[in-house]
Amino acid sequence: MSRQVAEQFIKALHKLEEDRELDPIVATYSEDCEVGNIIVPEKFKGPDGARRFWSEYRDTFGEIHSSFRNVIASDGSAALEWTTKATSADGDPLEYDGVSILEIADGKVTRFRAYFNPRSLGRQMENGE
Repeated sequence: MSRQVAEQFIKALHKLEEDRELDPIVATYSEDCEVGNIIVPEKFKGPDGARRFWSEYRDTFGEIHSSFRNVIASDGSAALEWTTKATSADGDPLEYDGVSILEIADGKVTRFRAYFNPRSLGRQMENGE
């Protein structure tokens, strides 16, 4: 079940990246989910929180695509290793690697955290590297 949820999440993320569609990714979350990453101190809760988190994430970039190298799934969790290639809102190229952890229950994501080097991404966004 965890692998299926992880695959649904990846497909939904690609819809968000390519078409700016929020509904598919929000639908992967449970009613009592918690969403966040290493650079956002606020914890986003519930489907409305997930919608806000992913909307703000998508608005940070111009074009964006995440490639997944590894999907490691076990009972109730999944780890996704990825590289994201994007452009900033100004069109400058960006690339960063990270890992996302999904906690899963009853076929839905209950907790999402993304971990990556925020300094590397921040430098790229500031310097247009």
